[in-house]
This record gives sequence, structure tokens and C-alpha cells, in this order.
Amino acid sequence: MLRLERTNATNLNFIDLVKLLDSELAVRDGDDHDFYNQFNSIQGMDYCMVAYQDEQPAGCGAIKPFNDTTVEVKRMYTKIDFRGRGIAISLLAGLEAWAKELNYGYCILETGINQPEAIALYHKCGYERVANYGQYEGVATSYCFKKKLIT
Repeated sequence: MLRLERTNATNLNFIDLVKLLDSELAVRDGDDHDFYNQFNSIQGMDYCMVAYQDEQPAGCGAIKPFNDTTVEVKRMYTKIDFRGRGIAISLLAGLEAWAKELNYGYCILETGINQPEAIALYHKCGYERVANYGQYEGVATSYCFKKKLIT
């Protein structure tokens, strides 16, 4: 059974999952990893989520305020052994629901061209590609997405 737990960046399971994410991204991103990694600190994140499959930590994600109307989805990850079970879709839906409860109308996110599974996930979940924002402007290896939460 899948269970989503709302937490923050001090949760040990969240921290361990992010370490796995960072290890995977270091390989996928290669020489670009240091550039991306500078924007991925979890310190001070108040809106984190851990997915548990049969009480085993299986995935994570977070949202952080971007501006008054928008949150940024960060640190999305599913352990390799748990992929293909819809955990990422459930996590993303859980984060979006939380953002709505906090009265945010939009989610934005960035992913890299070396994460085709993530790109497919975001398209499947209704995210539309937008111009790269903030620190990702002009970065050819970044894809940015946006979704309206409140219709």
C-alpha cells in the first residue's frame, strides 16, 4: 500500500532519498552536475513529502515558494526498485494538493534533458513546457514546465 507523508527537510528518509537522487543526477548530468546542484539544497525546505510503499521509503518530492502565486516542485525522486508503480504520479499529485491548500495557483519546475522519464511524467501530469525561468534562463540543457492548479 502506498502512503504519502508530509514532512520537512529534516526527515531522515527524505534526506536519504535526496542523497540517492543526487548520486543518480551526478551520473546523468556529468559535467553539468555542479551547475545544477547549486540550486538543489534542501536546507530550510518546509514542504517535503516521502512516499512509502508497504512502509518502505520509495520516493520523495518537495515544493518551495517561488513567488506569491507559484511554488516550485523540487527533489522529485523514486528509488529504482519502486519505479513503474505510479509513485511519482502520486507524489506529484500530493504536492499539487498541498500547494492548493497553501493557496498557490501554479506549480513550476525544472528538469534536465538527461531525465527523459521526468519529462514524460510532467507531460503526462498536465505540465506545459515554458520558457526557462530564473537561474535556468539560457541553459540549453534545462527544460522548465508550469501547471495551473486552480481553474
